[in-house]
Amino acid sequence: MDSGTKDEMQPSLPPGPEWPEQERAEQLARGAALKWASGIFYRPEQLARLGQYRSREVQRTCSLEARIKSVVQSYLEGVKTGVWQLAQASEAVQGAREALGQAHGLLQGMEETTQTLKPLREQVAQHKQLRVLSQLLPRLWAVPAAVAHTQTLIDAQRLLEAYVCLRELEQLQEETWAPLEGLELPVFEGLGPLAEALGRAVETVAGAAGQLAREDPALLVAAVRVAEVDAGYMASLELAPRDWRQRCLQALQEGLERTHFGTPLLPEPGALAGWLEALRVALPAELAIAEALVAPCCPPHYKVVQLWAHTLHSGLRRCLQQLLEGPGLGAADAFTLLHWALHVYLGPEMMGSLELGPEADVSQLEPLLTLENIEQLEATFVAQTQANVTQWLQRALDGEVAEWNREQEPGTDSSGFYHSPMPAIVLQILEENIRVTSLVSESLQQRVHGMALSELGTFLRSFSDALIRFSRDHTSGEATAPHYVPYLLATLNHQSAFSSSVSGLQPEGAASGALAPVGTALDELQRRICRLVLEALLAELQPLFAALPSRRWLSSPELLDDVCERTARFCQEFRRVRNPAAQLLLAEAERMVVLQYLRALMQGRLVCRGAHERTQVAERLQHDAAQLRELFLGLGLEESVQCAPVLLALRDLLNLRDPMLLGLEVAGLRQKFPDVSEDHISALLDLRGDVSREQRLAALSSLQAGPQPSPSAGHRALFSLVPAPTPALSSCLPSGPCA
Repeated sequence: MDSGTKDEMQPSLPPGPEWPEQERAEQLARGAALKWASGIFYRPEQLARLGQYRSREVQRTCSLEARIKSVVQSYLEGVKTGVWQLAQASEAVQGAREALGQAHGLLQGMEETTQTLKPLREQVAQHKQLRVLSQLLPRLWAVPAAVAHTQTLIDAQRLLEAYVCLRELEQLQEETWAPLEGLELPVFEGLGPLAEALGRAVETVAGAAGQLAREDPALLVAAVRVAEVDAGYMASLELAPRDWRQRCLQALQEGLERTHFGTPLLPEPGALAGWLEALRVALPAELAIAEALVAPCCPPHYKVVQLWAHTLHSGLRRCLQQLLEGPGLGAADAFTLLHWALHVYLGPEMMGSLELGPEADVSQLEPLLTLENIEQLEATFVAQTQANVTQWLQRALDGEVAEWNREQEPGTDSSGFYHSPMPAIVLQILEENIRVTSLVSESLQQRVHGMALSELGTFLRSFSDALIRFSRDHTSGEATAPHYVPYLLATLNHQSAFSSSVSGLQPEGAASGALAPVGTALDELQRRICRLVLEALLAELQPLFAALPSRRWLSSPELLDDVCERTARFCQEFRRVRNPAAQLLLAEAERMVVLQYLRALMQGRLVCRGAHERTQVAERLQHDAAQLRELFLGLGLEESVQCAPVLLALRDLLNLRDPMLLGLEVAGLRQKFPDVSEDHISALLDLRGDVSREQRLAALSSLQAGPQPSPSAGHRALFSLVPAPTPALSSCLPSGPCA
């Protein structure tokens, strides 16, 4: 290869400055070479080998140049081959372009030729259609008559024949469809309405399935067969179904619901019980008809009995929902509906009847009433029952109060106790309402039980308020009752009757503490009645106790005889009160007499002038204590609960001859009666009349120095209920109340 050829093959570099990367690479190469050379020839003895290094580097340089030339030569040969191939491809593309131009011209010529053949093609298509029409013309002429005949069959409810005719007409329409390329002939315009008329006829027959199963089962079978055959035929041809089967099933359901749960048949207020009773008879009868008559007329996959059960259930459920959304039900209707839905409906009398086969599958039925419906009905029943109970109890109370001002005494029972039917009436009203709710559900019973206890508590408070008004009117003179105390005692018997019978209101499983508020109200009523009775007794005895103690009292027992006589006469009425209320009244009456006795002693109206009078006072106290004891023992009060022994303790204090021993006696009195105070002791010491200031202080000091009695000793309060006169300052201890 000559030099000219070499120059041609050398790649030409673009004009301008070299690449920065190339320049930097050359600098790094030179630097590396210089560094290597300086390292090799750093010592003088190595300069002798310079020629060897030079010749070796020349050989290496020549080898590198040869390799570079070989690579460049190979590259240039590849470029040459590529240039030749590009030239060949350019020639082939030019040839293809010319061929495409010629083909385009030919196609334009063929399109013009095709346009000239279009009328001929249309004539051919028309000829084919005319040939088909000429072949089908006899059958097409008969189509209007066949349509009219099919409509006549539908009107005559000959459904199977009508369906056969309809299918023949539709098959003829399908035969003309393909040859006529989808051309709709006017003669087939009546097929759509005809098919719809047959579908409506099938739907109408299915809607009256229950009646037809008894009267004309063949018609029902024909309607079901038409729906089933059409569904299978349309599915075999992969055509859009006419949903006659679905319409048939829907008609079965709608016919059932329309028969039993139509809107005009919704019960009027107050007629719900009769309506539900009619359903109780009609629904099992309908299911029996479905199982015995309708099911044999239908295919097995219809599951007629299950369909009947679920349709009746859903219709009844929807009807009840409409009923609950309407005007509010009364208490009787709410109770009837709850009991019917929760017990009768799924019970053996209806959907749970053993006569129904397993096809009914009533176990899968959803609840007839939702939890919200049950809550609504229970709330309605409780609210209206509460209003009714309130009225009944108020009428019972008004009737009882009206008798308190009568001219005759309260009535008595066979045992001679005061008696009134009012407690029995009240408890019967409440107990009957609680008992009847047990027929529905435990939750309703608990609600009514709580309502009954609440109403009983309200009634007892109203009864107590009426007693207060009765007492106020009597004592003020506005309406004096001829038999005031007997009627108070009669109400105490009423309270006893309530207390002994209220436990009957407690249903099984109820909380044991539910009666606690009623028990509290009864206890409060008893205390109030006893207080009113004792106030009447106190009104008779207070004038007599005004003369106690006195000189006349010391010398004569007449004053206490009068007290005992009036007390005995008053307490004789207690025999008409039942125990334990009678014992409670006697105990409270005896305690009240003793308290009045103590109150009179503490007033300071009498001061003993000497030992003789102190002895008289002590003897009088002993005599009076014995007289009161005998009085109340004769009235029937047990001796263990009497308070009169306190007079004997006071007798010992007053009968003490040595005043220096008063401290011991006072301490003993404090142990027996923990509620005695310094003021009471001072009043008793004043009654003695012989106690000096120092002796008084010593006696009162024993109250503080002695052992303090336990507050839970079980003693009934006496002295704490007796006011004592305020002692003089000289008699007060430094720790006393007036210190």
